[in-house]
Amino acid sequence: MHMNVAPHLLTEDRAEFERVLDDALRNAHERPDLTEVGTRLTTAQLRSMALNATALITTAAAVEYDHFVKVREQVRSTSGTGEVLSDTGGAGVVAIVTVLAPILAGTAAVILLLVGAVLKMLDPAPAFADTLLTAGLLFGAVAAAGLLCAAAGLLVTALRNSATEVPAPDPDDELSRARQAWCRALLDRGILPFLRDALAAPPPPSLPKQHQPPAGRIPKVGYSGPDFTSPNEGSPSPRPTFTSPDFTSPDYAPPEHGPE
Repeated sequence: MHMNVAPHLLTEDRAEFERVLDDALRNAHERPDLTEVGTRLTTAQLRSMALNATALITTAAAVEYDHFVKVREQVRSTSGTGEVLSDTGGAGVVAIVTVLAPILAGTAAVILLLVGAVLKMLDPAPAFADTLLTAGLLFGAVAAAGLLCAAAGLLVTALRNSATEVPAPDPDDELSRARQAWCRALLDRGILPFLRDALAAPPPPSLPKQHQPPAGRIPKVGYSGPDFTSPNEGSPSPRPTFTSPDFTSPDYAPPEHGPE
């Protein structure tokens, strides 16, 4: 179904227009002036008529709609501006180091401790077995410190994000009030008057009695074919009679004079 959209009605607001229209049709039984919805005109017919008259209906609330669009543009322009981090590259490097340092240090600590323990079991034990064990313990301490730093970084990031988080829009803010004002004007001055006028429109005039088809007959639209009756209906019509012409041979009289 094609909907004629008013020139000033933006595409993103078509759904809101249809929502208000559907609510009005759904709750039509609660309005005394719309009690004929569903009897004279169905809901689908009224909806189709209103969608085809969108330009006329939305013009009735043009002032409220213009205000709503302006407020929305202002909100979008202000919410789109924000602080830009000047050291995003450094922050990325720090995050990578914070994550990788505990993993690498822990892996090195496990390897060194295992190798040192195995060498320590030999008889005689190599001299560098104690060195490997000491290095393993050192890397283990580095891994533990890295884990603590990573946990502290996550905590600081969470607190910072919670402090700079944009709060949800208040339902009583200016944008919500502008939208509600437009929807209310659209309903009261556009949709409801249109539905009332559509229901109050007189039906098409009926045909005079002499032009009305007889009862029990279905009126023929456009043209009607000739009426054909079977030979058995009505009084029998005389069949045309054909007589053959009388053919007589020509009379030839004898010549008065014979050939000379």
